[in-house]
Amino acid sequence: MVCFNVSAAIDKPVWDDPARQQAFEVWLRAMTASFDLKPDSLRVASADASFRRYFRIDCSGQTDGAITRIIMDAPPARENSEPFVRIARLLADAGLNVPTIHAWDEAQGFMLLTDVGTQTLLQAANLEDPAANLPQFQNALDSLLQMQQASRPGVLPSYDEAMLRRELQLFPEWYIGRHRQVTLDEAQQRTLAQVFDTLVAQNLAAPQVYVHRDFMPRNLMLPLRADEPRLAVLDFQDAVYGPITYDIASLMRDAFASWDEEFVIDVTVRYWERARKLGLMDFEDWHSDFGRFFRAVEWMGLQRHLKVAGIFARLTIRDGKPKYLADTPRFLAYIRHTAGRYRELKPLLQLVDQIEGTEAAMGWSFGRL
Repeated sequence: MVCFNVSAAIDKPVWDDPARQQAFEVWLRAMTASFDLKPDSLRVASADASFRRYFRIDCSGQTDGAITRIIMDAPPARENSEPFVRIARLLADAGLNVPTIHAWDEAQGFMLLTDVGTQTLLQAANLEDPAANLPQFQNALDSLLQMQQASRPGVLPSYDEAMLRRELQLFPEWYIGRHRQVTLDEAQQRTLAQVFDTLVAQNLAAPQVYVHRDFMPRNLMLPLRADEPRLAVLDFQDAVYGPITYDIASLMRDAFASWDEEFVIDVTVRYWERARKLGLMDFEDWHSDFGRFFRAVEWMGLQRHLKVAGIFARLTIRDGKPKYLADTPRFLAYIRHTAGRYRELKPLLQLVDQIEGTEAAMGWSFGRL
């Protein structure tokens, strides 16, 4: 997930590897004349949860009118940039606003990209007045539906049972075992396995489309140009072919901001209305019953929340990036909220309460809204 820092305008890149720094400087000199770059203006634009870094650099605007560009630094030993290049082309062909790749040194992992924006949808969002964000969320739905309509099997990796289970396993391995340092007893292991079986079966049954896998406000950019109405879409290199419920779940149950239930349902209903007109809801009774669809979105979201809680623990423990773990309480709240809503998932709520040392809140459980 990309983490843009537009305030870092004067932050110069810091290099841990002098040889890589030298290779980068040689590559940058080679790019300077062709793209009218100004090397002295190079500064940090963002970092993300992987080993990729992004720099912003000024240019004269003589080539195509651009006054800044983005450089990706992705060490090939740690990051494979081929999916980024391939999927950027796929999404551009589908009509999405994604960065154009102007140059790519595959062997060294340096890439020159269009600068698609300086402000994420999350940074621009009014967290105090959710309804004020509706126009931009409608724009996000435009991009999501555009991508889903272009879907076809056999192009992207399949979000299959093996992948779903690998992702779910991150929760007991990294969050429960490594972060909380809790060893589950046999009964608890059975409970978790049964819940995982239920989630996997339900999510695999959903219609299949292109899935961004991190379609959230932090990866959607407000466009730089006044004549560009589309949000720019970033961080798409892990896209797969899988459940249609995934991306709308990640958009509305954000890793870094929480929306009230009224706004979540409002945007999800708007997505559902538009998707069914496009024939994307022709599955079971989803076309006529929003409650059934919303249940599926929540169950897909629960799989994502369990996965991300594990990933954030892994980022802290293995990769030395503790800032992500600060958002774990948000995911635990999502997990408890969904598990407490549906009767089939109540055992998960009880398990989480045991791990966290909390008491389950009183409330109702039901199968649909």
